[in-house]
Amino acid sequence: MSPESIDQKHQHVIHPKESINKINKEIKGIPKFNYWLAVKITNGVGTMWCAYAFLLLDLFMLPPVIRASSIMIWVTYIAQTVLQLVLLPIIMVGQNVIQSQNEAKADSDHKTLTYLAILQDEQMQELKNQTQILVRLEELSQSK
Repeated sequence: MSPESIDQKHQHVIHPKESINKINKEIKGIPKFNYWLAVKITNGVGTMWCAYAFLLLDLFMLPPVIRASSIMIWVTYIAQTVLQLVLLPIIMVGQNVIQSQNEAKADSDHKTLTYLAILQDEQMQELKNQTQILVRLEELSQSK
């Protein structure tokens, strides 16, 4: 039996998704709507398409910045539009990639832990069986 073939549950090994789902089911009313809306907005902003759209918006603001010969305008432009507007969605995409890798690792760890827990249960049952056999043999040897 390998960790990949483990599809059954074990009473002591809880998958991280089950814990999150339990918490999400407990949230009701306005907070539930707020979380739902926040996730929808985050999923929308955290795309490369949003980064491209913000980059286009940023480029429309570039000509007036070029005409202005003030270093303060350039610093403001870079800090407020380039860094905040364009890099934010790109960072969110990177976080989504990292999160999906972490979820895959958590799933793999869960399968391994389930496998080890089942293996330990089987070993404990085998030890109990051996103990019963040894007790029976001792009883038989004393009765002779």
